Amino acid sequence: MVKINSSNGDNWSGKICQGFNNSRVVSELCLAVFCFKRVEDTITQTVAGSPGGKKKPNVSFHQLQVRDTAFDRPRDWLGNRFIYAVISSRATGLSLGVDVNPDKKCNFDCSYCEVDRRIPSRAHKLDVEVMAAELRKTIAFIQSGKLVELPSYRTLPTELLRLRQVALSGDGEPTLATNFVEVVQAVVRVRALGGFFKLVLYTNGTGLDHPNVLRGLELLTHSDEVWIKLDGGTQSFIDKVNRPDVPLEKILSNILLVGRLRPVVIQSLFPAIHGEEPPFEEIREYAQRLKELKAGGAQISMVQIYSAARPGVNAEWGHLPLRVLSQIAQTVRLTAGLRAEVF
Repeated sequence: MVKINSSNGDNWSGKICQGFNNSRVVSELCLAVFCFKRVEDTITQTVAGSPGGKKKPNVSFHQLQVRDTAFDRPRDWLGNRFIYAVISSRATGLSLGVDVNPDKKCNFDCSYCEVDRRIPSRAHKLDVEVMAAELRKTIAFIQSGKLVELPSYRTLPTELLRLRQVALSGDGEPTLATNFVEVVQAVVRVRALGGFFKLVLYTNGTGLDHPNVLRGLELLTHSDEVWIKLDGGTQSFIDKVNRPDVPLEKILSNILLVGRLRPVVIQSLFPAIHGEEPPFEEIREYAQRLKELKAGGAQISMVQIYSAARPGVNAEWGHLPLRVLSQIAQTVRLTAGLRAEVF
């Protein structure tokens, strides 16, 4: 018999059980990822008929390395240089990414990052004209229904193959690109000539106060979104997880700057650190920072709580179980009064 062991006397999760709604967690998971399934928590196997019903040692999630889901697959470049496709749980389906930083330039060095910077870059700078042509071609290919003919997509539900968004993201921090405004202009032009799609900027927030970035954001519609990373609530934790070259205060200031201009989504990735979940004190500080941002006038439409899904370069950082992610989200709801979803 196989059972899920969700009790752990040593972790912080039991400290916030009051008001915890299990049915909400189940509905969140079903809504966000459709047929997404993971091995969650520690699995304990009991061997039927063994003397005294003895249990085998626990097997950790990280030892199992279960990655056979639609949402854990690598990015698919589809023969392009700058445009890739990915089935995203947070986008609830197909997302096209624009690799704004093919040179892999980033001012974070996230411990869980999947980008291997030991491998030479594919290009030193995004060619805007080539990118726009690839985007038009790829959207036309998706709209033709031919994507499902490719082996990687043949078994996926049709609902997952609808284009949900075009994301400005890629192998580095998009707001550091010197041609950021030109990239946004080109993508907006493709949309104007070929049909509407939602445009989403994925950013660590450090460059949001740059004048050219603010000019680029002015080109976005009310339907477009800005997703800003915030992976912790203290400088020490951010230094451990993200290893940025800017202080946490700068990130919070930029979230407040843009959040006062338009609604933003906070994207927070919490990895397992050497198999351990984040300290409760850190999650409490994180939720407090969100509360302060809201009180300061930031329009936060959603907080996304998730963990490392694809294998990263650093094998010591892994995926947190759904139980822990759900309790982090509940802490955000109770402390900051914000909508928090688990992915």
